Amino acid sequence: MYIELKDLAAADAQNYLQHAVAPRPICFASTIDAAGNVNLSPFSFFNLFSSNPPIVIFSPARRVRDNTTKHTLQNVEEVKEVVINIVDFDMVHQASLASCEFPKGSNEFVKAGFTAEKATLVRPPMVKESKIKLECRVIEIKPLGTEGGAGNLVIAEVLCMHIDDSILDENNKIDQLKINHVARLGGDWYCKVDENNLFKVAKPNTRLGIGIDALPEGMRNSSILSGNHLGQLANVHEMPVIQPSFEDDKLKNIIQYYSINPTDMETELHRYAAELLNNGKVQEAWQVLLSVN
Repeated sequence: MYIELKDLAAADAQNYLQHAVAPRPICFASTIDAAGNVNLSPFSFFNLFSSNPPIVIFSPARRVRDNTTKHTLQNVEEVKEVVINIVDFDMVHQASLASCEFPKGSNEFVKAGFTAEKATLVRPPMVKESKIKLECRVIEIKPLGTEGGAGNLVIAEVLCMHIDDSILDENNKIDQLKINHVARLGGDWYCKVDENNLFKVAKPNTRLGIGIDALPEGMRNSSILSGNHLGQLANVHEMPVIQPSFEDDKLKNIIQYYSINPTDMETELHRYAAELLNNGKVQEAWQVLLSVN
């Protein structure tokens, strides 16, 4: 299917985009107006854009159905401060409830059952139940249009963070396994980040990976190794060589059993290498693959 967004109704364009550009972190923003009325609302058009200076941006878009603006936007135009409370799995349903369009002046802390906690440097209160809170100063609000669905970029500088000790590791760094982040997808869909779906991807820092184009032809054209597997193999800093000290009983068995049929042996070795790569054992996989190249 091919579509041009200019040909779609705003609601349809929004539907396609929100399903495609996902998962998105959730900015649970507490704000206050000049009269002191507090608002609390979640926004999934949100992310970190700079660490020095520390800048986050979220976007309270104009409503598609009637082109009105949200109370959060009105508040940060009056009082240029916001607390961004990070949403985890334990509070996601309450955070969603806070997205209801209660009348202006309603307190979503009360409606959604959250505890307001005094911030240190800004006027809006924090959500006590959130394990990570970012106190921010709004430095710019950039409208992206005037029609329904148009975003308004709220560019905010993070002044300080409050981090619950329960999610810290032994080095006082945030432990990704302890947060249970949630993120927005399309429609009513969310996802939960926990130990069952977390994985690591090694990144080259000061030294470059050799690249997939440098892999032997037999690896590049393998019917067994996937693109992810090739990416892992090509992320080494220099072409590995056979290590005489490398010993592996399964490798020995494959070579002995399939020695009379090189094609079948290569297939079995690629399968074994794929198994090793799936378990993050890149160097071992290289040794298995080098035995046939």
